[in-house]
Amino acid sequence: MVFVLTPDGKTLCLDLNPSTATLRDLKQSIHEKSRIPGPLQRLISSSSPRLLPVGAAAAAADDSLPLCRLGVAPGSTLALHVPLLGGMQAPGVPPTRPRLDFLNSKPPPNYVAGLGRGATGFTTRSDIGPARAAPDLPDRSATTIGGAAAGGAPGAGRGRGKPGEDEEDDEGEDKGYDENQKFDEFEGNDVGLFASAEYDEDDKEADAVWEAIDKRMDSRRKDRREARLKQEIEKYRASNPKITEQFADLKRKLHTMSTQEWDSIPEIGDYSLRNKKKRFESFVPVPDTLLEKARQEQEHVTALDPKSRAAGGTETPWSQTPVTDLTAVGEGRGTVLSLKLDRLSDSVSGLTVVDPKGYLTDLKSMKITSDAEISDIKKARLLLKSVTQTNPKHPPGWIAAARLEEVAGKIQAARQLIQKGCEECPKNEDVWIEACRLSSPDEAKAVIAKGVKSIPTSVKLWMQAAKLEHDELNKSRVLRKGLEHIPDSVRLWKALVELSNEENARILLHRAVESCPLHVELWLALARLETYDNAKKVLNRARERLSKEPAIWITAAKLEEANGNTSMVGKIIERGIRALQREGVVIDRELWMKEAEAAERAGSVTTCQAIIHNTIGIGVEEEDRKRTWVADAEECKKRGSIETARAIYAHALTVFLTKKSIWLKAAQLEKSHGTKESLDALLRKAVTYRPQAEVLWLMGAKEKWLAGDVPAARAILQEAYAAIPNSEEIWLAAFKLEFENHEPERARMLLAKARERGGTERVWMKSAIVEREMGNTEEERRLLDEGLKRFPSFFKLWLMLGQLEERLGHLEQAKEVYESGLKHCSSCIPLWISLAKLEEMTNGLSKARAVLTLARKKNPAKDELWLAAIRAESRHGNKKEADILMAKALQECPTSGILWAASIEMAPRPQRKTKTADAFKKCNNDPHVFVALAKLFWHDRKVDKARTWLNRAVTLKPDVGDFWALYYKFELQHGTEDTQKDVLMRCVAAEPKYGEKWQVISKAVENSHQPTEAILKKVVVALGKEEAENSKQ
Repeated sequence: MVFVLTPDGKTLCLDLNPSTATLRDLKQSIHEKSRIPGPLQRLISSSSPRLLPVGAAAAAADDSLPLCRLGVAPGSTLALHVPLLGGMQAPGVPPTRPRLDFLNSKPPPNYVAGLGRGATGFTTRSDIGPARAAPDLPDRSATTIGGAAAGGAPGAGRGRGKPGEDEEDDEGEDKGYDENQKFDEFEGNDVGLFASAEYDEDDKEADAVWEAIDKRMDSRRKDRREARLKQEIEKYRASNPKITEQFADLKRKLHTMSTQEWDSIPEIGDYSLRNKKKRFESFVPVPDTLLEKARQEQEHVTALDPKSRAAGGTETPWSQTPVTDLTAVGEGRGTVLSLKLDRLSDSVSGLTVVDPKGYLTDLKSMKITSDAEISDIKKARLLLKSVTQTNPKHPPGWIAAARLEEVAGKIQAARQLIQKGCEECPKNEDVWIEACRLSSPDEAKAVIAKGVKSIPTSVKLWMQAAKLEHDELNKSRVLRKGLEHIPDSVRLWKALVELSNEENARILLHRAVESCPLHVELWLALARLETYDNAKKVLNRARERLSKEPAIWITAAKLEEANGNTSMVGKIIERGIRALQREGVVIDRELWMKEAEAAERAGSVTTCQAIIHNTIGIGVEEEDRKRTWVADAEECKKRGSIETARAIYAHALTVFLTKKSIWLKAAQLEKSHGTKESLDALLRKAVTYRPQAEVLWLMGAKEKWLAGDVPAARAILQEAYAAIPNSEEIWLAAFKLEFENHEPERARMLLAKARERGGTERVWMKSAIVEREMGNTEEERRLLDEGLKRFPSFFKLWLMLGQLEERLGHLEQAKEVYESGLKHCSSCIPLWISLAKLEEMTNGLSKARAVLTLARKKNPAKDELWLAAIRAESRHGNKKEADILMAKALQECPTSGILWAASIEMAPRPQRKTKTADAFKKCNNDPHVFVALAKLFWHDRKVDKARTWLNRAVTLKPDVGDFWALYYKFELQHGTEDTQKDVLMRCVAAEPKYGEKWQVISKAVENSHQPTEAILKKVVVALGKEEAENSKQ
């Protein structure tokens, strides 16, 4: 079986055996199936791309050769090609080129090409793979397609061109192949080997696999390649910067230049060589005629020439052409403008085509301030005159014209103009009000009387008429007259009620609600003036007329609350909301919350609570209720609506009974704005629903203790212990209560019980503190040793033991304690600093320096260690070494506020401002930097600025006692008694615990039970001593 691919894409299946079938049998079979003559058949084997012999070549090769001798095996596929025949020639057998048969023959043994002529052998591609002659591609010449015409060039007459143009193609034919035809961008010159091969699905799949591999390999090297390319670009740009980049820093500094500095920059001139040549300059005297002409041109003429007057002013003398100061020029311009405006009018209907509002806007934009603007007044007068003439029924034109005359000081002309306006526009109330304003007080009443006769339904005119009356009785009479013409005017009714007493007002409001039944304000005003029973009737009538008005229900609730019926308030609000919902009114919770706040401001607390209870949950998703209600309460608290916030928390606690956060928020609100009784009641209720919340028990006990009721505080803590028996916080709170109230035996007993129950490290620390204050050194050491055996990683016990040894003078033992503590707590900064101070005191600076260096290596980027090293160098006078350490510290900890503050204090006085600016750039919100800046202003006697920065520091960090001490010291020097008391009260309320100086004094044994006020004053004294020592140095 042999397969043949035809040119039309079909496959012929030929039942031939290549071992017995000959080439002639193959051609005949193809001719029978495809009707293609044998001489035109070109067969190419797909297994070995070569052309089978056809035509004369086939005759020479003997058609009787079996196909197996020609390389055709069973199942082989042959590609069939048919040359194209054109022209009018009869198809013939195409001539074949001479074949180079020796290329396919086997070379002799040991044959080396060119060896006979002295050439050296080399290896080529043909030595690596089988070299074959180029396949016989179809000849595209005219000879192949058809025989050439006699005596003519092949292909002539079919676009072949002249014979001379095909010389290069002929050379390609002489070689046996066409170089340009065979070249491919991907495969090169080898494309000819597979030009006729079939591109099947396997080839497509292989290409896709190789393409995916190429993409994968490219993606693996992409990041590295892009990074290398980016680095090369940056390196190139660094070595070859642009001019714009070289001057970028200077351009950025241009924003600091002021306008004067910018204007003072000289303009660049023309410094080219052409302009540097000296030019010949000649000076000649100016003739008198030129001077005279210049004088005449600059002369201001205020009168006409006699010759011009004789000619009627229409002739201009030749020598006075540039006349610019004649007053007649202004009048002429006005005349021309008037003519132009008249032309703009419609000659048919008489209506103006000029926008009168534009003239009024132009008039309003004018501001007459001096006599020099008289011409502008005339211009405006002409404009408005045109407006009133072209459209006399336009009221704003008359008003503007009258106001222009008023501005110009011609009040009588203004009155005449506005009078004409009233005649032309009698139905416009603005014209009558303007006429009333311009008239004298005696004439104004007559003018307004004419106006109300012309427009009896104008509320503005009746209100203006009432204003003109000075007696309340006459005002009431005018308003009553107006109500006869306009009985539904709410404005007139309100004005009349305001002028009446309570009894008359009630009567008037009864009439008003009949005339204006849809105005809720009149109903509410009437309800306020009536008695309780009548007010209820009025509100019921109002509810019938205005069924969609929520204010009526809220007023009814306030009425019940004012009369002591608080039980009805909630029912009324609830019933009102249901009625409004039936009427289709959307209940807006934000609007109702505002109504609740308004009720609170009016003193109706029960109404406020009822509104919150019935509307706070409307429109809020169930999962958002807690967050939304807490946010609403905080906003109300900020606005000062305490009762509203309290009502929101009360409603939230009815829904979330076990939420500790809401109980705490409500307790904080009661603590800030409530009474002690309300806070105690709230906390009692809170611990009932949340008995496991330690903070609620502790808050209740603390409030009792602060109120001076120690037994009640003890009782609360006992209840808390019963509810939470293993709570360490409650044990420590009970200890603190007894300890602060000078009951050391009770405190010692509580701590002993806590230790027996397996207390934490805090219990052992508190026990040691009690023994230290009691003076029991041995017991304190015993407790610390036992505590360290249980909790060796708790650094405070190591510190306390080391300080105990230092107090007793056992410096070597203290050193051993600190070193042992650092083995367990190598990251504890206070232990390192304590050891360094001890080494400095016993062995000098070098040993302390070594300790601090080791500490910085084990704990990098710790500003406290750097500051301790800097201060150690400064104490021994090594200023240069301290500056070097400070520079290194700021490089390692660039955002440390304490380091920048120390750097500002160490810097020379002229450099401190620069240091402060750098500190603000690195850490602009650090209280230590604020205090350093306040000290600078303090030394410069800038009291207000120093006070501002100190206040910012204590506001930002209220728990740092050093800041409060400095602030109080400042107020003692520059403040008043009020400011000193204010700082003292704020410090006591803040209860500071931290600070370098504050902790040293507050934790001293002699100051253990001192109040915050006493410790503050002692810290101030310590600061004064330190400042005196620094000034001596």
